[in-house]
Amino acid sequence: MEAASTILTELEDYMKREALTISKFAARSGMNSGTLSNVIQGHRPIAMQQLDRITLAMNLPEGYFYEMYVDNYIINGAPDWRRIGPLLQRCADLNKLEAIHRIVQHIMDKLIYAPMLFDTAEELYAQGRLAAAALMYESVAEGERFQHSERLALCRYRLFTIGLGDNQEANLHAANQFEPYVERLDEADQLDALKHLADVYASMHRWEKVDELAELLGQKASLQYKHLKQESRQKQPGRPLIYYILYAYLSKAGVCDERGDYQKALYYTSLYSDVSWMKPPLSQEEQRVVDQFHEWAHANTYLYRLMSGEVEVLPEYISYIENKENEIPSALYKIIQAANRYQFDIDEILERFKNHRTYREQQSRLGKFTQQLTGDRHTRFMTELALYYLRHNNFSAGFHYLLEGLESSVIIKSDSNIVRCVGIFEKYRPSALPEYIQRYSNSMSEVYRINEKKDGLIDVTN
Repeated sequence: MEAASTILTELEDYMKREALTISKFAARSGMNSGTLSNVIQGHRPIAMQQLDRITLAMNLPEGYFYEMYVDNYIINGAPDWRRIGPLLQRCADLNKLEAIHRIVQHIMDKLIYAPMLFDTAEELYAQGRLAAAALMYESVAEGERFQHSERLALCRYRLFTIGLGDNQEANLHAANQFEPYVERLDEADQLDALKHLADVYASMHRWEKVDELAELLGQKASLQYKHLKQESRQKQPGRPLIYYILYAYLSKAGVCDERGDYQKALYYTSLYSDVSWMKPPLSQEEQRVVDQFHEWAHANTYLYRLMSGEVEVLPEYISYIENKENEIPSALYKIIQAANRYQFDIDEILERFKNHRTYREQQSRLGKFTQQLTGDRHTRFMTELALYYLRHNNFSAGFHYLLEGLESSVIIKSDSNIVRCVGIFEKYRPSALPEYIQRYSNSMSEVYRINEKKDGLIDVTN
């Protein structure tokens, strides 16, 4: 076996150069001398732990022999999961993705490896080694593409979550690819998947899809909650069932807000503040959920009244959120939006909360908001703030935030916000300094380049 001989040849050459006997090298590497002798003579394959010890004893970098090992024991040998599993883990530890790709491409010719490869992917996913896990999920999904299996659906779900990032076009593609698999997931996973999909579509302002997914999420979570005491299942969703029911109402309220139907938004807000239907006693985690949604309901009641034109509630709204650090960014955005709509002055409020204008992760007592929602909200925040300043003839601040919003929108490929920024800039172009016009032109050149790449008009490798 040529590759094995290469490893053994390098080992033998090293031992000759260093004048080491088998017993001396065994002592240096921490191996049993009899085991080392059998390895050198080719009587037994090298185990991963032994290979790592040999590599370390030879003063070579970690993973130095892994490609040779793949050639010998995987590609040109008889694959054995007792070696494949540890090798995949070590390759993941060292981010040797090409080696992982070669391994999984070879072994998935035999679907018997699919369950074991999937389990390894799940372990790596839990460890946060997402790139390595994605290669395995992709291979399992490809191998089982004609199967109507839960494992295939879970692979697609994992690939969906791993693939999400700042690029809204890529996120939309990932959502469209995954959505047909939702119903194949375990009931517990379906809830998290629907919530995740709704968040992605919300970040792209696909409000009809958000409404549809929120409705489905609420129905499924309510049905599971109704039968909660009648069945004991091994797999549980990531959060208490009441969370998904309340989140569905929260999402539907958000859709109504975006559509300008504030009375209906208030109706759904009343639903996620109502706890009368819940089965007592509440667990500690359920109580945390209830407390957070009650806090959101209180804040959003002020918000929807403000957005419907009740400007007089603004002082109460400010008083309620000013000591709630996690509520301030989203509240400030909606206050600016209301000020632009109803033409009232908020200079004092902007000064008071000036430290909340920069991008930061948003979270609640229930955890972080998704990167996609946070990024989209911040680009819209900067655009709304820019419009406020421009309308009040503060052109320096206005163009600063407008161009920040445009540049951020280009990065995340938010077409809707790019269009809005362009419209605002063109309206106020006569007041723009040459430096602002140049920044604007640079951003628009990038937009054109992206669109040309999308349409295949330029070489995508450049």
